[in-house]
Amino acid sequence: MVRWRSGTVTAVRRRWAGAVEIDVTLPDGATMRALAYPELVGDPAPGDRVLLNAGALLMGLGTGGYALVVALPDRLPADPPQAGDTRDAGHLVKARYTPLQPIMLGVDEEASPHHALLAAVDDLDGLPVVTADLHSALPAILAGIHADSPRARVAYLLTDGGALPAWFSRTLDGLRDALVGTVSVGQAFGGDLEAATLHTGLLAARHVLRADVAIVAQGPGNLGTGTRWGFSGVAVGEAVNAVAVLGGRPVGSLRISDADARPRHRGVSHHSLTAYGRVALAPADLVVPDGLPPELAARVDAALTPLADRHTLVRVDTTGLDAALRALPVRLSTMGRGLDADHAYFLAAAAAGRHAAGLAG
Repeated sequence: MVRWRSGTVTAVRRRWAGAVEIDVTLPDGATMRALAYPELVGDPAPGDRVLLNAGALLMGLGTGGYALVVALPDRLPADPPQAGDTRDAGHLVKARYTPLQPIMLGVDEEASPHHALLAAVDDLDGLPVVTADLHSALPAILAGIHADSPRARVAYLLTDGGALPAWFSRTLDGLRDALVGTVSVGQAFGGDLEAATLHTGLLAARHVLRADVAIVAQGPGNLGTGTRWGFSGVAVGEAVNAVAVLGGRPVGSLRISDADARPRHRGVSHHSLTAYGRVALAPADLVVPDGLPPELAARVDAALTPLADRHTLVRVDTTGLDAALRALPVRLSTMGRGLDADHAYFLAAAAAGRHAAGLAG
């Protein structure tokens, strides 16, 4: 449950789009690192009293290891300029029935200027869509797309398996100029566009943002329990189904590693094997990068053999992808490992991006 703290802002550490990182001093003199979303709670400044949800920080969680600002009780932000008693400015409620539920304008709802378009379209027209388990794959996939097609218009769809606010992701902030837009779907929010479902989010990526390629992945903060079905990445399989039913081209980015200490994630992660092998009912192109170390390559091939009856296993040349990964404007990191520490993971994601770019023509 919630572990409450109250304190005073003593320093603003850094900012990025949609988020402010601060230091908060508690009554006992201890200092906590905290994160505020100004769109939700206002913009904290030194001297402000803040109420915090400190649970994730006290537990020592990885990507979620902040105390989160719940309110600036002595300096509440002004109401939004739009009237709050009609649906004219939107009625799409995200993080529903939580104390900080925001009410957004959905790209697909009646008040949206795009409503008529999205009510009329029902097809992705063959849009290649790369699906990935972890948010850390996003920049690598994008590097693979732009390695061969630097002018390709790429949209990112943020699903709600990990972080709900798109604002949490410094990676996404650093990639903003390389994307035509972000669509936050389901309970996720904070993208350039909001959508009620992944399906309308995909249609918006194609017909509103006019994307040539789309990437679907959860935000930071993947949840896993060490069981076959208990991880947020099962949604990757459902994403494949959504892309297929709308007439897109699903491209599966595989979670491959020879650096992860956990046996269930070595070779092809059990997350990928379950999502693509059990959850995805529609066929996808599953991308296998060339150039893996021989022992890892043999392990990957053996793991993927049972999936070949449903999906197409596509081998992709990786020449030039290492350079593309190193040229990214953001730092690559997955489970605390950088590019050189888990090269196969990032190379596999980049290869999926390269394949999708080839499908886009």
